[in-house]
Amino acid sequence: MNFKKFIFNRLLLSIVVIFGLSIVIFCIARIVPGDPARMALGATATAHALETFRVENHLNEPLPMQYVYWIKGVLTGDFGISTMTKRPVIQDMIEFLPATLEVVILAAVFLVLGSIFLGRLAAKHRDTVLDAAIRVFSYAGVAIPGFVLAVLLLLLFGYVWPIIPVLGRLSHGIVAPPRITGMYTLDSLMNGNLATFWDAFLHILTPALALCAGGMFQEARLVRNAMTENMGKDYLAAMEGYGVPKRLIMNKYLFKPSLIPAVSCMGMDIAALMSNAFLIEVIFGWPGISKYGMNAMLAKDLNAISGVILIFGTIFVVINIIVDIIVAYLDPRIRLGGGK
Repeated sequence: MNFKKFIFNRLLLSIVVIFGLSIVIFCIARIVPGDPARMALGATATAHALETFRVENHLNEPLPMQYVYWIKGVLTGDFGISTMTKRPVIQDMIEFLPATLEVVILAAVFLVLGSIFLGRLAAKHRDTVLDAAIRVFSYAGVAIPGFVLAVLLLLLFGYVWPIIPVLGRLSHGIVAPPRITGMYTLDSLMNGNLATFWDAFLHILTPALALCAGGMFQEARLVRNAMTENMGKDYLAAMEGYGVPKRLIMNKYLFKPSLIPAVSCMGMDIAALMSNAFLIEVIFGWPGISKYGMNAMLAKDLNAISGVILIFGTIFVVINIIVDIIVAYLDPRIRLGGGK
């Protein structure tokens, strides 16, 4: 019962956070220098067209009423018309969001599996050459910005050692699979097209690696440090004295509690992958929602900017809820105490 109350409190708090985020986004969009009607219609628009646009979009109303109209539209999926693409913003997001999610999901898988593998490997061989090498690579991975690593991977696999494709989502001549989810890898699998799946997967590798490298190495250090610290705990020594197999001690009684600090940081890094994808998508020519948001900022497309930021914020909140539940599962003190 306490655990259910813990989850309910997290969900309730998340709704409040998203509501506050919507207010912040709306206020920022309204205080940006310039006339929204002029930015939407262009410099050659007549005074009558500008006034008509303001009336149709409720820009002549007080700010609180403007927010009411705007939030009603958002709740029904209406983010307005993009001045950049001349289409509904929700239609643009449906088109571009799956491409970003495809990269982010693979980057998240690399981040979780890679950090756990490297952290456990370093802890198991602590104070050895292997441990030192992993720590050196971890420091380098954390220090190098994602966009710098993206450029290095682009030069390596695009020019020096061109064994995998580095630009776009599919190779020239490969036809995109029929759209089901918008993710080429998943859609090609659902249509039984393994050749398209493999080509799409190879295109995702370099953006995903550039996106997750910093977080993966940082979490590897956390897993390694937590495991080496917990190795000295008395309960592990007692289990070893009772003859519990070392493999069981390592995999269950040492590994599980050592994941708690790393999981919290993993959740924050996975949530940040969406926002970190801006430059990665530009460098690799990836047509995702982050690149769309970047172009919207350059074009001062307020409706598109508001929609992208709100979607990113909502995804960030949802991932944090999932992380809270995982941490509560790993730590009985949270699960049994109801999050006190």
